Amino acid sequence: MRYFFAFLLGLALLSLTVFGIAGRRGTDFRKPPLEIFDDMVRQDKLRPQVPNAFFNDGRSSQPHVAGTIAQRIGNVNNDTWQASAKNTGIKPGSTNWVETIPVPVTTALLARGRERYNISCLPCHGASADGNGITKKIGAMAVVANLHDQRIAKLPDGELFQVISQGRNLMQGYGANIDVNDRWAIVAYLRALQRARLATLEEVPAADRASLK
Repeated sequence: MRYFFAFLLGLALLSLTVFGIAGRRGTDFRKPPLEIFDDMVRQDKLRPQVPNAFFNDGRSSQPHVAGTIAQRIGNVNNDTWQASAKNTGIKPGSTNWVETIPVPVTTALLARGRERYNISCLPCHGASADGNGITKKIGAMAVVANLHDQRIAKLPDGELFQVISQGRNLMQGYGANIDVNDRWAIVAYLRALQRARLATLEEVPAADRASLK
């Protein structure tokens, strides 16, 4: 027991010594703090208006990519960006969602939508969008929306776009991960999945009905 108390006393003295030497550096004393882990305080980076050899023109500050439109300028929304239904899913000059996708729906768009859906949406909503993805099967998420529910099937395309962008309820937003065109591609592919599940016989062209079982 005596050795145990001696150990505690030695540890306490050592801790006080270390704190006395290094603990107040950079706060109460002019000497900079001693850093064991710098926690990314010092990073390699390019400073504005400073020459560097990384880019061909030798400048750190690069012009915007042609056609780029900022979503925000400082703390103010960019009216040019906001005025586009393609960027927001909202009819310009109103607060109403666009009813249908504001981009041409092509075979290429559906193929892209399927690819992006399988990457970002399938783990939770499942391959057929019925809400039975792997996250539900392993118990990671108890409740996942069935995208064939009438409540969701009746949503305007613009609102589906907004849900993908900003998220809703337990679902996070994917606006930072999926670009605008790919979000619309996912909406188009989801509509194809819903049509495959929810379409009635009357919606099938007469010439094709005989091939259905």
